[in-house]
Amino acid sequence: MAENEPSRPKGAFDHRLKRMRQHGLKPEYRLDETEAQKNRFIDCGWGRLVFANTYGETEKLVEVLRNERPDRRDIAFYVRDPHVLVGSAPQELFLDPSHTFRLDLATYRPARNRRKGFTVRRLSSRSDAEAINELYLTRGMVPVPPEFFWSQLDPRTITVLVAEEDETGVIVGTAMGVDHSRATNDADLGSSLWCLAVSPQARFPGIGEALVRRMAEVFKGKGAPHMDLSVLHDNELAIGLYDKLGFERVPYFTIKRKNTINEALFAGPAVEDKLNPYATIVVNEARRRGIQAEIIDAEGGFFRLSYGGRSVACRESLSEFTSAVAMSICDDKATTRRIVERAGVNVPDQILAGSADEIAAFLDQHGSVVVKPARGEQGKGIAIGLTTTEDVMAAVEVARTHSNDVLVEEFVTGQDLRLVVIDYKVVATALRKPAEVTGNGKATIGELIEIQSRRRSAATGGESRIEVDDEVLRCLTANGFQLEDILPEGKTLPVRRTANLHTGGTIHDVTGETHHTLIEAAIKAARAIEIPVTGIDLMVKDPRQPEYRFIEANERPGLANHEPQPTAERFVDFLFPLSVPQPVRTTLNRAGT
Repeated sequence: MAENEPSRPKGAFDHRLKRMRQHGLKPEYRLDETEAQKNRFIDCGWGRLVFANTYGETEKLVEVLRNERPDRRDIAFYVRDPHVLVGSAPQELFLDPSHTFRLDLATYRPARNRRKGFTVRRLSSRSDAEAINELYLTRGMVPVPPEFFWSQLDPRTITVLVAEEDETGVIVGTAMGVDHSRATNDADLGSSLWCLAVSPQARFPGIGEALVRRMAEVFKGKGAPHMDLSVLHDNELAIGLYDKLGFERVPYFTIKRKNTINEALFAGPAVEDKLNPYATIVVNEARRRGIQAEIIDAEGGFFRLSYGGRSVACRESLSEFTSAVAMSICDDKATTRRIVERAGVNVPDQILAGSADEIAAFLDQHGSVVVKPARGEQGKGIAIGLTTTEDVMAAVEVARTHSNDVLVEEFVTGQDLRLVVIDYKVVATALRKPAEVTGNGKATIGELIEIQSRRRSAATGGESRIEVDDEVLRCLTANGFQLEDILPEGKTLPVRRTANLHTGGTIHDVTGETHHTLIEAAIKAARAIEIPVTGIDLMVKDPRQPEYRFIEANERPGLANHEPQPTAERFVDFLFPLSVPQPVRTTLNRAGT
């Protein structure tokens, strides 16, 4: 709710807007300044939106920014003289490298056709609020205390929208809008859009556009003359969307405080910019704690962390604390299987690919098999659900391009569960689902795959793509489709059977509902291999049930995309236990963890 908001006479907004237009003034200019219109800001939950154009004295604007809470991110918007403001406190403030865009709501026209597959609506429940925070964490944004939505937010001033999948009820997008007229007592008559976030797991296109359009319609209905937003200068995808919707860049500036949340914006070009997301998430967590990070080779994901006299070289989540022996065991899937089986972990039947007769006999025994390289990662060279000797032999030849030894394994149906184990504790579990596309009745399957691949790549920093290969063609044929076919509207079609993120799969957190038997199996496997940081893959009927089969262990599990679980934090805890604040260490020791 806006600070110190007095009651206003009925029709004050319309009357003031009419007067401004009669005098030929732009809406952002004020006709007069009453005390109630000075020094305005509004709490948005993630921080305060400070209307710098209502501050007549630089010192007062500096003072309000200095009062920023440690866990929040305040934003001073519409700063008239940013050089003066930053010059007043150069050690504390910086000019945000963002552009301001404006949508003229007087000329804006809504979309003719509503996007299908999801619905945009207002925030309405605590579960909505929790889902919004998960989206914020996924996109690296500041979460909002859930109680804020119910006890502090004035829905007349702040509008919170969510995008909900019609079929699953999952919240896959959100946006927040601020009515400037109410927030500033008519000192500023516009509106603004903040916190636009879309889940990287979203199945349908156009979610971000639908949220922006709905917010524009909300404020157009209230009579606001325009809707503004701030976007990082290098966010080309977002800027492309805003250009498409008719936004135009306007010369307004944003100032923020130099805090740990904003460090990447004011510390200059980050050395980790060329790192992939799996290395970046670790380096950023280390730097947040004051741990020195030296990039050894950005392209390969190698870096060195130093703190308190200890120095540790890493490649993403692989560190010096993982022995060469443990790494060799994980690299050889047949060896991994033998070792964890002796430790009492359930494993599927498996043979080394040999003659056609041996493969035919194994196929007769199990009906359906998986072919995969004995060495390799990221799902390369894997073929699933093969039922004929000819298909198996062809898949073996493909797999041999990745590894000399090829395994033929009993095909176990179920869901692909990844358990991240750090220091022999499971810190995150997630279902990994294969890539799929949803038809619109117009595009071919090949076109849908290309569109979905671009979206997955953008959502994962280029790490996830759907390559059209033999596995994709086999998957389509098994479902009675070809690349050239037009998929009926609303029909969802899997295009791969492997659930790896790198091949277009998605990750869905199930940490709070995973059966203890599965957690115990992952820890048992990690201890058998003697690897302190690993990703254990199990095939399960349901993460809430105890049945499983061990698939493999990954010596370099990706720690990104497991939000809201603190995978990077636990990894840095493991590397540098003394970097954990003393009160936290005391609590953990008392809990016996």
